[in-house]
Amino acid sequence: MKISRILHAGYVFEHGGTTIAFDPIFENPFSRNCHAFPDVRFDLEQIRQLKLDAVFISHFHDDHCSLESLDHLDRNTPLYIYCLFDELFAMVRELGFVNVRQLRANVPVSVGSFDVIPREALDSDVDSMFQVRAGGLNVLNVVDSWIDPDALVLLARDAPWDMVLWPFQTMREIDVLSPSRASPAPAELSAEWFEQLGLLNPRYVVPSSCQFQQEPWSWYNQAFFPITYRQFQQEVEAALPGVHVVRMNPSVSMELDADTLTPSAPLGWVVPVGDQDVDYHYDPGAKAPPTAEIARHFAPLSEAQAERVFDYCRTGLLEKYRAMELPEDSFFEKARIWRLSVFTHTGAESQFHYRLEGDAISLLPGAADRLAWTTEVPIAKFYAALELGESLTSMYMRINDAVFAGDIEDDLAAADIVDDPLIRCLFNDVFGAYQAAQLRRLKDRSIDI
Repeated sequence: MKISRILHAGYVFEHGGTTIAFDPIFENPFSRNCHAFPDVRFDLEQIRQLKLDAVFISHFHDDHCSLESLDHLDRNTPLYIYCLFDELFAMVRELGFVNVRQLRANVPVSVGSFDVIPREALDSDVDSMFQVRAGGLNVLNVVDSWIDPDALVLLARDAPWDMVLWPFQTMREIDVLSPSRASPAPAELSAEWFEQLGLLNPRYVVPSSCQFQQEPWSWYNQAFFPITYRQFQQEVEAALPGVHVVRMNPSVSMELDADTLTPSAPLGWVVPVGDQDVDYHYDPGAKAPPTAEIARHFAPLSEAQAERVFDYCRTGLLEKYRAMELPEDSFFEKARIWRLSVFTHTGAESQFHYRLEGDAISLLPGAADRLAWTTEVPIAKFYAALELGESLTSMYMRINDAVFAGDIEDDLAAADIVDDPLIRCLFNDVFGAYQAAQLRRLKDRSIDI
């Protein structure tokens, strides 16, 4: 079995004349501001000539299911997607794919010499994993999910595994939202990882999924990624002496057989750029720059785009908040004053103050005393979330990066950061915004051509 890394969670598997791909991404950056790490570029002309027997997509997140990447593939390519929402299948079909099928947990799919079995992830409403069998070999692609306990019992019966593609990075996408309140990442890998890998007992483990950083200037690059490739290899091999950790950078290919794992010819259409032996650097003391400074890195909005954001702050946000159901034990069950700060590309700040109590919200005419919650965001990212499908992880939102009155601080200790009103209004009950924005761009592009 030949296994090749594309990027992030993207792989190509080949065996017996059959070629299948998993979560293919042919963009850099992808998902708006995920920059390949190590750096690569793609030969799109070669990609357009690919003849894949099938593509499997583990879930709908935009770093795994990108319509702009799929757009380069032959429309007759069978697509197998794990997703509970019909809207995604409709969008993929609108892109022109004629053979699109929904995957279900534990229901095998046979493609040529491969059997691919979706396995249940911990969050089965979103994620799936893939068991891949061919030629007597057994590979588990955990993607970037975690394993459901019942699924682990099932998977352990197939031990020892030949290879496991393991999501080695624990991204701190929530911690960076409120850096002054975040605790440092644990210094060691999770004991649960060793327990699970011990039950799977693989011959080889590939540190998988996270192969990206944010923009070169971003402070997230020191705060987002706490685990290095080096640490992962050292700790896993020390805890599980029979396991070999193998790093696979983009384009790298390996031939796996019953006895060995050997290098093979790389993917010609994934082109490495610069040093490929890079590693993450986590700095628990990394200082977060002010949101005003971060906002200066983004291009200015047009007058109409800026007005779209400010109009949302004045009216749309209030309508959305009132229409949603308040989470159980919400911080906002009590009357609270919330300040939303929006920063332009010059660093200029516009403030909006709201009074919230339960499902009620009102815009106050000016500043208010006894703030209980603060949210800051660059206007460019705010607009992108409204119109372009920007995800929370790339918003550079800053929440409660302040000190409040003592009783409010006591309440905040039990509050959930994603109870933030702007997060809820922009992202709750929203599905496929990124893919929908991609589809609009692709259709507009085809009209222009």
